Amino acid sequence: MKTVRRLIYKDLIVSISFVCLGFISLFAFFDLVDELPSVGIKNYQLIHAIVYVALQIPGHLYELLPICILIGGVFVMARFAKNSEFTILRTSGLGPGRALKTLLLLGAGFVILTFVMGDYATPFANQTGEFLKAKYQGTISLGQTGAWLKERQLYNHYAVNVGSLSGKGEMNHIRIFEFDSNDLLVSSTESDYGQFQDDAWILDGAQRIEFPPPSKENLPTSRAPLMVLHLDKYRWPTAISAQMVSVALLKPERMSVYSLFNYIQHLDENGQAAQLYEIEFWKKLLYPLSCVVMLMLALPFAYLHFRTMGITGYVFGGVVTGISFFLLNNVFGYIGNISHWQPWVAAAAPSLIYFGISLGAFAWVVYRK
Repeated sequence: MKTVRRLIYKDLIVSISFVCLGFISLFAFFDLVDELPSVGIKNYQLIHAIVYVALQIPGHLYELLPICILIGGVFVMARFAKNSEFTILRTSGLGPGRALKTLLLLGAGFVILTFVMGDYATPFANQTGEFLKAKYQGTISLGQTGAWLKERQLYNHYAVNVGSLSGKGEMNHIRIFEFDSNDLLVSSTESDYGQFQDDAWILDGAQRIEFPPPSKENLPTSRAPLMVLHLDKYRWPTAISAQMVSVALLKPERMSVYSLFNYIQHLDENGQAAQLYEIEFWKKLLYPLSCVVMLMLALPFAYLHFRTMGITGYVFGGVVTGISFFLLNNVFGYIGNISHWQPWVAAAAPSLIYFGISLGAFAWVVYRK
């Protein structure tokens, strides 16, 4: 059995690696073309663009790995069937159960690889690439209005806006609005520059405006004047970390499971909608399992009976199926967010659908046909 596993695993790994190389080369070429207009802006040179494109590869590999597994698996299984290799393996004792178990073991390895790529390599590489561009092009803009966050503290709550981040992860154009328990504005603080500490932000050259509470008599003459303070250094205690601010920089699908969980907790604690991030959290947990589903979907091709017919059509079918899974995975995420589905349902539905299809195809080909 070890010899059979070695034969199947070797061909599958080589084929899947070849498909991954083709897809990654294509996406890297497109990314480089997109970066060329930025070359020459300030200190951003071609070598920096190439490094930035290389740092996008882990993210592409994470997204494409299930599709590559399906295409490579269909090619290998169809070739085994065409050359009668799988027929020989079946007569040697490789029954449907053993064949399925053999592919599940390999699929478990791809599950681990996909999880590592999505949870460690992709967030680190993506964030490093964005800060690389910021280092040579200037600041990282966090959208047209910057990054907005909310935080509830013991007595008051805050709305915070960060306009951009520098290449070193420092903040620019910071505004902090403080509200009391009655949602009345208590103070506003502005600064052009700030740094993160473990449990606080340090703002340089801050201007703080403190608004007096409304007068009971409600007469203009009885209202206290505004208090305007100019501070060289202002320390604002907060649990909002640099990672939370950079959420506006990183797409949710490029964040790690741990970062998503912390950010969801922060949104829940501050009464903000977290549906989109909850769906992405469950996607990050369940998406690697689609590697097993794709291998199961490729296995029935080994039981087809053909010799003179080419396998190009079957490989094309694998490409179409893989793309359809990728599209369905995204569509269910959007539909689940709009329709307020349970996050785990929206994340698991595509894999469950294709899991049912793979089991149905396997049962029909093996036991019926």
